[in-house]
Amino acid sequence: MFDKILIANRGEIAARVITTARAMGLRTVAVHSDADADAVHVRLADEAVRIGPAPVGESYLRTEAILEAARVTGAGAIHPGYGFLSENPEFVEAVEAAGLVFMGPPASAIRAMGLKDAAKKRMEEAGVPVVPGYHGEGQDAAMLAEEAGRIGYPVLIKARAGGGGKGMRLVERAEDFADALEGAQAEGRASFGDAAVLVEKFITSPRHVEIQVFADAHGNVVHLFERDCSLQRRHQKVIEEAPAPGMPEHVRAAMGAAAVEAARAIGYVGAGTIEFIADGSKGLREDGFWFMEMNTRLQVEHPVTEAITGLDLVEWQIRVARGETLPLSQDELTINGHAVEARLYAEDADRGFLPATGRLERLRFPEAARFARGALRVDAGVVEGDAITPHYDPMIAKVIAHGATREEALSRLHAALEATQVGGTVTNLAFLAALLRHEGFVAGDLDTGLIGRDLDALTAKPPMPDHVPVLAALAAAGLDHPPAGDGPWDALRGFRNWGASEVHVVLEHEGEALDVALRRDGPGHWHRAGTGIGVSRDTGGLVVTVAGRRFRAEAARHGNRVTVWDAGRAFGFAIPDPLAAADAAGAGGDAIAAPMPGLVKRMRAEAGQKVEKGQPLAILEAMKMEHTLTAPRDGVVAEVLAQEGAQISDGDLLLTLEPEDE
Repeated sequence: MFDKILIANRGEIAARVITTARAMGLRTVAVHSDADADAVHVRLADEAVRIGPAPVGESYLRTEAILEAARVTGAGAIHPGYGFLSENPEFVEAVEAAGLVFMGPPASAIRAMGLKDAAKKRMEEAGVPVVPGYHGEGQDAAMLAEEAGRIGYPVLIKARAGGGGKGMRLVERAEDFADALEGAQAEGRASFGDAAVLVEKFITSPRHVEIQVFADAHGNVVHLFERDCSLQRRHQKVIEEAPAPGMPEHVRAAMGAAAVEAARAIGYVGAGTIEFIADGSKGLREDGFWFMEMNTRLQVEHPVTEAITGLDLVEWQIRVARGETLPLSQDELTINGHAVEARLYAEDADRGFLPATGRLERLRFPEAARFARGALRVDAGVVEGDAITPHYDPMIAKVIAHGATREEALSRLHAALEATQVGGTVTNLAFLAALLRHEGFVAGDLDTGLIGRDLDALTAKPPMPDHVPVLAALAAAGLDHPPAGDGPWDALRGFRNWGASEVHVVLEHEGEALDVALRRDGPGHWHRAGTGIGVSRDTGGLVVTVAGRRFRAEAARHGNRVTVWDAGRAFGFAIPDPLAAADAAGAGGDAIAAPMPGLVKRMRAEAGQKVEKGQPLAILEAMKMEHTLTAPRDGVVAEVLAQEGAQISDGDLLLTLEPEDE
C-alpha cells in the first residue's frame, strides 16, 4: 500500500492526477525541469523536486532523476501520465526494481504492443481483426514495394515503433512508393531510433474509433465504450467525442469484445486504449473494423469517457495499482449522454499550424469544472501569465462539454470556445469553432480525411468586423476602462469646451496601417468618426452598438500590442512606435528565417550550393515535431548562418540566397 504518489510528468495531466489523488487523501510529488519551476502542477503538489534543465532528455526522460526524487520524498508509487516515459518498459522495470509501484501495465504488456508489426501478429493470433498488410521483419525496399503492389494501392507506410503520426506516409501510386518509404524510415529512425516499417491497406473512408479498456490484477477486464477520434490533422487528434456518432449497439458490443480480448491476450493491467480503424463508407458494421494499435496508458481524451460513464479513470488507476478489483463489472457500466472535447493549442493556422510560443497575457475560460465531471470542463496545465515555450507540447487546454444529446454537447462546446480568451500567442480557437460548424461534422458524417479535404474553408478568415478596430483603438488609448482618479476632471478624458473631441489612434493589423478617429459622445461613450459604430463602457466592460444592435466584446493592451476578442475570434494589433526606425527593406526573398523557436536538426545546404525553388534547406525540431524549410526561389546559397544542433529563436536568419549569376 502507498500513501504518496510521484507524477513523472508535467502540465495538465500531472495536474489532473494530483487533483484526484488529493481527493482520495493521498499526498503527491511533482517533478519539474527548470522551465517548469513555477508551473501549475508544481504549485498543486504537496512536494516538488527539480530533475534537470528544460530539454526533456535532460529532465522528464531521466529515469535515474525521477527515481531519486521518489526516494528522497518517500513516494511509494509513480504515475507516468502520458507521453515521456509512460510507455517505456525499461522505465517500468526500473521503477519496480526500486521497490515502487508503477501505476500502469506490466513491462511485458507494453513490449507486446510496442512494435506495431509484432502487436498485429499477436492480435491475429487472439482472433482480433487486423488491417490487411505486411507486418514482417524483412525491410528490403524492393520487397516492400512488391508487398504494397500485392496489397493494392492506396497503402499506408508506418514506422513500426511509431506514434502521433510520425513515420507515417500515405502512398497512392506505385511510382511514389520509394520516396515515401525513405521519408518514413528517416522519420522513424530520428523519432524512435527504429527505421523499420510496416505496409497496410489504406481505408479510403477511415474512421478512428477507439475503445477504453480497464483491467485489474485479478483477471477482470472491461471496456468503457468507445471514443471517435476521426477529426485529425496530420494524424494528430483535434476533436474527440463519445460515444461515436452512428454507432449501432451490436457493433459497439463486437468492438468492445474485441478490445477486451486484446487486453486479455497480453495480460494487461490498468487503463489502456485499443485503437481501431473502421470503414465508414457504408456505416459502422461488425465486419468493417480492424485493430490498429494499443496505447498502454491513459489517453489525452479520457475526459469524454469520464463524462459519459460518470467515472474517474485516474481513481480507477489508483485503485488497481493498490491491488483492488475493478469497481464495476461490464453489466454495471452504462452510457449517459454525449461528450465532446476540443484541444486548444498555441499554433498558427495561417502558417500551416506551426507551433507558437509566447506568454499568456490573458487566459480566460467560461465558468467550468476543473479536472472534474460537469456540463463544461476545462483541463489546463497553464494559467494566465505562464509561458508557452518551444521545449514542450503547445497544448494550452482541453475544453470538454457534456450534454444529454450530441447536439447539446456540440452547442455547449461551441459557446464555451466563443467565450474563451487567449492573449499573447496565436491559437487554433477560430479553427476549432469552424470545425464545430462544419456541416459534415455536425451531421456526424466524418472520417479522418475531413479536415484535409476542407482545410482551406476551415482556415479561411472572414473579414474583420468594422467595430473591432474601434475597440482596439480604445484599448490602445487607454479609454477602455474607467479613469484611475475619481475627480471631476478624471472623468472628462477627451472633453473640450469648444466642441466634441477627436482622438486619432494609429494601429497596425497584419501589415496594414489603420488610422482610427474616435469622437467622444459623453462620459464613457465613444464612436468612430464617420460611422454609426458606437462603444460605451459599463461595469461589465465594453458594449458595442451597430445599426441598433448591442453586444459585448473585450479588448486589452499588453505593451505595444492590443488584442480584441469578438465572437470567439482574437484580433491582434500593433501600436507603432513613431520614433522607431523601420527597416523596410529587410532581407526580402533572399533570406530564410526560422518561423518558430527550435533546434536546427539538420542543415541540408552549404555556401555556394545551387538550389531550386521548393528544395529542402533545413530541418527544425520544435514542439516534438520536425519542420522542413525550403528555398523560396531558384538561386545559390550565399551564406549559412546557423549550424546543426543550434538552438534558434523565432525570426533568426538561417541562411541567405543570391541569384545564380552573381
